[in-house]
Amino acid sequence: MDAEEFELPRSRAANERLHALVPGGAHTYAKGDDQYPEHLAPVISHGRGAHVWDVDGNRYIEYGSGLRSVSLGHAHPRVTEAVRRELDRGSNFVRPSILEVEAAERFLATVPTAEMVKFAKNGSDVTTAAVRLARAVTGRTRVAICADHPFFSVDDWFIGTTPMSAGIPAAITDLTVGFPYGDLAATEEVLVRYPGEIACLVLEPAGHVEPPPGYLEGLRELAHRHGCLLVFDEMITGLRWSEAGAQGLYGVVPDLSTFGKALGNGFAVSALAGRRELMERGGLRDSHDRVFLLSTTHGAETHALAAAMAVLDTYVEEGVTARLHALGERLASGVREVAAGLGVGEHVVVRGRASNLVFGTLDEYGQPSQPYRTLFLRQLLAGGVLAPSFVVSSALDEADIDRTVEVVADACGVYRKALDAGDPTPWLGGRPVKPVFRSRS
Repeated sequence: MDAEEFELPRSRAANERLHALVPGGAHTYAKGDDQYPEHLAPVISHGRGAHVWDVDGNRYIEYGSGLRSVSLGHAHPRVTEAVRRELDRGSNFVRPSILEVEAAERFLATVPTAEMVKFAKNGSDVTTAAVRLARAVTGRTRVAICADHPFFSVDDWFIGTTPMSAGIPAAITDLTVGFPYGDLAATEEVLVRYPGEIACLVLEPAGHVEPPPGYLEGLRELAHRHGCLLVFDEMITGLRWSEAGAQGLYGVVPDLSTFGKALGNGFAVSALAGRRELMERGGLRDSHDRVFLLSTTHGAETHALAAAMAVLDTYVEEGVTARLHALGERLASGVREVAAGLGVGEHVVVRGRASNLVFGTLDEYGQPSQPYRTLFLRQLLAGGVLAPSFVVSSALDEADIDRTVEVVADACGVYRKALDAGDPTPWLGGRPVKPVFRSRS
């Protein structure tokens, strides 16, 4: 369908209803309609596998499903069957369910670099728990986060460092400092600047670039030499890099790590994992001052733990990580080929590990451009591709990938016209998309 003729009247009406009742019109800022071309933010009716349908009846090939959490595809039969088995058996009790120990055993068998695990519902809670534990163990207050990684938690210690810091006291924000990814010397400068003050280094072990040789090993040595803990945020890398996460792939064991997203295939489950001597500080068998590590009403809902076990089994038994990489490599290769062929290979760029691809939209000067992103997204949507990123799920097949590349080719043709005109505005259909982190609407 021609992008100029593509309309979503029912989605538009549903978005208005959402904004009237839900601040931001969504329960996650990254799902907001400001992230999509004006009036072209689909509201989803349902999904199956790698496809979703909006309330207007349009079907899309979907990427980045559930903000990277649905890596096996929607309504995956093995996961839904495991969940369904528990629904009639009760979901939450006054004492632990037997599934809590079974899920812990399954997780630790899959991620053998960890010795203990505690489950929760979202990534922010477990990452904040890791920070709290590090502060308790070290007796230090400052936290050092990788400044090159976009998100760690909704809690004050992190959000205070972003442009959306309203409501967060400066005294809290001042306790968080940044360090650059891949630069051990610069990180040591931060540790030296705050001697004996930094409780932990928090980072994604890998992102859109691979860690330089020896970097993660060096970072662990550096952290321990300066008396702080190393915390890996494996929300994205967990399962997508390997079944045991990036720590399993690169062979570098952090003190603590956090998992989520792909762990539940859309069901709410996250995990804090780490060394026994550290994790026990939040338990009942340690002689130190107790740490209020994690205590969640819904953290051990049986159906979510059943989903996690089914996901772990599926990844291990079916080689899902390898499939994600194969699909991503096919997509990246196809997009790069058509972009180059249409003269926009230096403007529509694909980055990242094959299992976690993103795309960049650059202007005529080679700078990241929200207007050009808007143009690109608009063309994708009209072609039946819902893709805030190119993060694949294993439910995609080669026909989906090939169709996506065809739609990208059409979008690149329009992109070339905009570059030649020196102005993408005629192809935007309204205001440009906006970054999530900004101080004003």
